[in-house]
Amino acid sequence: MYTAIAWVMKQWHALFSTFLDPASGIAWALSVVMLVVTIRVLLFRLFVKQVKSQRAMQEIQPEIQKLRKQYGSDKQGFSQAMMAMQKERGVNPLAGCLPILPQIPIFIGLFHVLRRIAPEARGLYSWDFDLTQQAAEAKLFGAPIAASFNMQEPKQSAILALTDNSYTNIRIVAMILIIIMCFTTFYTQKQIQKRSGPVEGQAATIQKLLLYGMPISLFVSGFFFPILVLLYWFTNNLWTLGQQFYILKKLPPPGSPGALAKAEADKPKIDPKLLAPKPGAKPVRPKNGKSTALPAATSPAEDVTDAEAPVADGTGSTAASSGPGTGENRVSGGSARPRSGSSGGSAGPANRGRRKRR
Repeated sequence: MYTAIAWVMKQWHALFSTFLDPASGIAWALSVVMLVVTIRVLLFRLFVKQVKSQRAMQEIQPEIQKLRKQYGSDKQGFSQAMMAMQKERGVNPLAGCLPILPQIPIFIGLFHVLRRIAPEARGLYSWDFDLTQQAAEAKLFGAPIAASFNMQEPKQSAILALTDNSYTNIRIVAMILIIIMCFTTFYTQKQIQKRSGPVEGQAATIQKLLLYGMPISLFVSGFFFPILVLLYWFTNNLWTLGQQFYILKKLPPPGSPGALAKAEADKPKIDPKLLAPKPGAKPVRPKNGKSTALPAATSPAEDVTDAEAPVADGTGSTAASSGPGTGENRVSGGSARPRSGSSGGSAGPANRGRRKRR
């Protein structure tokens, strides 16, 4: 692990040394920043799994509340029932720690590598003598990158003699970085929990431990961290915060304004032109009074040809000529019964005379 971390830093330092002074603190600081980027990119899938686990915990919250009411003051029974439900649903409350656990050995490895940087070192893991000397002489904000707030002898005297620096200046820079590291850790955890929604049981305990326990432990430990380790943790917090904002935008918590806006945006868009009636379609007004358009169809009335059109007879009744091949009369607007002595609706002479006398 130590050799792997030293090798990654060496590669990034070689890249930045092409346009920066190899012995400058900026080149080494950028190497640590890119070490963070390299590690977090590799752990991105675990972070996504962590977010999905948090979503699953939120989805079962209503059932957890029912169990809480059901068991009342029986905490042991409630815990057993909740663990059984989590196992049945495949929910692991400890999945929220997945991105953190792999970073612990990496952080310890970086701390070990930087702690061993000293002017008398002939080489360090994959670093040769020249590279180790450059790291020992490099300064960031006026303080050696391998120095810490609480350095022990003989490293303290060796670094102070090599860098021509005062221990007070080192402590001021280290203290500022310790405060920034602790504040960004607390703020990052606060924002993560705020946007992840409420949780119950073990997950709530873990969240409180991460929110308050980590900044306190880091503040105490920060007095022994080299300057570059403090920078590593600060950069890691910034990455976590930005990554959290990105993931929560893509996978917002259920019921949040972001989730509602995403659901509205994901609705399929319907082209208004598709709802318009097709050319030639006749509107049909159903019983509910709403007009709908149906495709144009040939009505029975339109099948009547000019030869079959109604003919008005002299009595004011309307008759239609019989269709070809039939002896029946088709009528429109009423039925016309032929009078005796007449055919096809034509009036005889007797009928015309009777109308004249009237």
